[in-house]
Amino acid sequence: MDGTVTEHQRRWSADAPPPFDAWAEARATGLLRFAYLVTGSQHAAEDAVQSALTRACEKWTRVSRADDPDQYVRRMIVNAHVSAWRRAGRRELSVPEVHDSTGADHAEVVTRDDAVWRVCTALPPQQRAAVVLRFYEDLDYPEIAQVLGVAEVTVRSHVHRGLAALRAELSEHEEDQ
Repeated sequence: MDGTVTEHQRRWSADAPPPFDAWAEARATGLLRFAYLVTGSQHAAEDAVQSALTRACEKWTRVSRADDPDQYVRRMIVNAHVSAWRRAGRRELSVPEVHDSTGADHAEVVTRDDAVWRVCTALPPQQRAAVVLRFYEDLDYPEIAQVLGVAEVTVRSHVHRGLAALRAELSEHEEDQ
């Protein structure tokens, strides 16, 4: 997912899928990063990845034979998060970590990033997942539809509505400044 090919991956072939442990070790960082963007919190991301990897391990024979095991497990992460969100019956706003950045005024960067993140966390889980998959994972609409298990037109609608909410909220935020 992050473009780095490990020694284990060089030895894997279509005839002999990688053992689960080697596959998971090679993908764990990227899956956790993806889950964080989908869930909005480190804790929820870790829970979603753990749940997805547990289920993937149990079904590794089938998962490893999928056209794209990475995509299969990303879908499992999204489903785990949506299920947890439904069980909770409410939305939680998480406080994002503040990272140092160089160049621009630190206060402005933090304010802008915070505003973007708050709008993202306010999006419904499916919309947020679609926006993350489109703009962070750089997947196209058919791939996103496959990951989320919905029609491509639904993905386009989720992305369109998510971006509209982002634009409206951020323009309102800029007017307040």
